[in-house]
Amino acid sequence: MTDYKNMELLRFTTAGSVDDGKSTLIGRLLYDSKSIFEDQYEAVRQSTERRGEEGVNLALLTDGLKAEREQGITIDVAYRYFATPKRKFIIADTPGHIQYTRNMVTGASTANVALILIDARHGVVEQTRRHAFIASLLQIPHLVVCVNKMDLVDYKEEAFERIKADFEEFSYKLDVNDVHFIPISALMGDNVVDKSANMPWYGGSTLLYYLENVHIGSDYNFIDCRFPVQYVIRPNTDEYHDYRGYAGRVAGGVFKKGDKVMLLPSGFTSKIAKIDTFDGEVEEAYPPMSVTMLLEDDLDLSRGDMIVRENNTPEIDQDVEVMVCWFNERPLQVRGKYAILHTTQDVRCIIKEVRYKLDINSLHRNEEDKQIGMNDIARVVIRTTKPLFHDSYRKNRVTGSVIFVDESTNETVGAGMII
Repeated sequence: MTDYKNMELLRFTTAGSVDDGKSTLIGRLLYDSKSIFEDQYEAVRQSTERRGEEGVNLALLTDGLKAEREQGITIDVAYRYFATPKRKFIIADTPGHIQYTRNMVTGASTANVALILIDARHGVVEQTRRHAFIASLLQIPHLVVCVNKMDLVDYKEEAFERIKADFEEFSYKLDVNDVHFIPISALMGDNVVDKSANMPWYGGSTLLYYLENVHIGSDYNFIDCRFPVQYVIRPNTDEYHDYRGYAGRVAGGVFKKGDKVMLLPSGFTSKIAKIDTFDGEVEEAYPPMSVTMLLEDDLDLSRGDMIVRENNTPEIDQDVEVMVCWFNERPLQVRGKYAILHTTQDVRCIIKEVRYKLDINSLHRNEEDKQIGMNDIARVVIRTTKPLFHDSYRKNRVTGSVIFVDESTNETVGAGMII
């Protein structure tokens, strides 16, 4: 019996231009790895028939919204969950259109792996560059370039090699460490779950094999200890009369019982007396575990404070530079005030200045046009009402990200990566 509870979870996102076959690929992954039920398959078969198409259109498995099915495009981020005996997976199927950049950022922000689909007939297009750039901006550790529709170029090795060379040529400018290329046909199932008989020249692994085996254990930062306090637990019962625990999720580093720690913002030091979890006491805690820490000294800590190591503290600043992706129809206001959420802290901020707006297609920094509208990406300087305990996003994706909220409407208006 597979122990699903303790299996490693891999999150991956799909990106690619419209009609590159992202939804078909996910449908194929789910179908060939036996992760869908017969009735789901039957519903898709009937839906395909109604649309007057041949065979079974596996793309309809993921296009969940009725409008998406009718138009045959992906609009919103669709999350799909499946598991094989080796790993659990969460897929974020994100849209390819430029006007949904914000949806793509949302779906990709927690991913370990980004799948970038390229149509073998068209090669590297503007969308490909843009998605690769967003993957590098969001510091997704692993990139898999799936050259799809190989069946339409007669499974030729030259077509694959040409696209691989093109992609490599522009990706060296990006901040991406691990790039992997796989020639596939999502429609026919070549190299998705099963090895392709049509491409004997390809010696690498199938997509599912890669997803099951890529090493994601070191995707978290295990060096810099960061524990944002989410909640203070004081049961006040006779049994736990003196219990005072600090609950939260480890954002970085490894905390062990007996470790000397420092508390922010006070700067007081103490030692970890005990680490509790839902399943009982543990000797050490590391990301992304949710735990309750008890300290030896009775110190005042509350939500938004952070437990760190004495000789390894985050940056503590009120002036922060951020790459922001703007989500809202109302443009970003310079000198505007917004609420921001950072780890477990809620503070307010003012936008001091816009340094530049980024053209996602050419990576050109436009310092003239400071009008930041929906789906734009820009570098801004903010000033917060109280200091943030942060790292750069490159160092830690948890302590390096912020969310902007419009206080009047309570809408999330932007997501930011601290530089």
